[in-house]
Amino acid sequence: MAAKQKMRLARFLARAGVTSRRKAEDLVRSGRVKVNGQVVTDLSFRVDPERDRVEVDGQEVRLPEKVYYLFHKPRGYLTALSDPHGRPTLAEFLGGLPPGVFPVGRLDRDSEGLLLLTNDGELAQRLLHPRYAIPRVYRVWLTRPPREDLLERIRREGLEIEGRRVFPDEVRLVKRSRRECVYEVRLHEGRKREVRRIFAAAGSRVKRLVRVAFGPLKLGDLPPGKMRPLTSWELRALRRLLDSPSVPEAAGNIPRGPGGSRSPAPA
Repeated sequence: MAAKQKMRLARFLARAGVTSRRKAEDLVRSGRVKVNGQVVTDLSFRVDPERDRVEVDGQEVRLPEKVYYLFHKPRGYLTALSDPHGRPTLAEFLGGLPPGVFPVGRLDRDSEGLLLLTNDGELAQRLLHPRYAIPRVYRVWLTRPPREDLLERIRREGLEIEGRRVFPDEVRLVKRSRRECVYEVRLHEGRKREVRRIFAAAGSRVKRLVRVAFGPLKLGDLPPGKMRPLTSWELRALRRLLDSPSVPEAAGNIPRGPGGSRSPAPA
């Protein structure tokens, strides 16, 4: 592992599921942690998870195997693992998974659909970095048809969100009848409630929003609240996408990931 991929000892202990980051720092300070047989009390000390042997009270500690799950987030749940106000979160669905599994990116509480769950922080950071422009596809049910002239203006001129003009990659009609109006929207980044704002600006309102694709991953017929492991093909496709020489240059800082990082705003 390259030096830049080493991690602080307390972070290693937290990711290994020993305890929280703060309590892990207490373990280090108290001299209960050894690295390669030597007691380490320096909180800035970094370890290589692939080469260094870490022990707590004489018991070896290892990082869990990296896992990757495709999850159908149900409506009504926060894309978080805890909430100070007691609202439902994804933690209800993660029982039995290895320590450190978290959602990549976010969907707001009223949205549903595809989320990638993993404990691979490096992959997650790259997927969320603006330079990779990972496409997201949403199926959108509306209360009434939008004004096509306003939609066309948004396609052509974009829409200002949080002081920045954004352009949807595609907004297309899927179905229109007396009973329902359904559109599909393709974006390459997640600005705050971008899909909902697009249709509000076009004179309509979203009544249901489902993310159906994220890069090469497809939601398919996976029921809400269910998950499945990524196939080997899906994982290879994700990595090929990140390794593509056609990826544009970076356009901003890497979003902070789990443990203090900032994910793109939910759709």
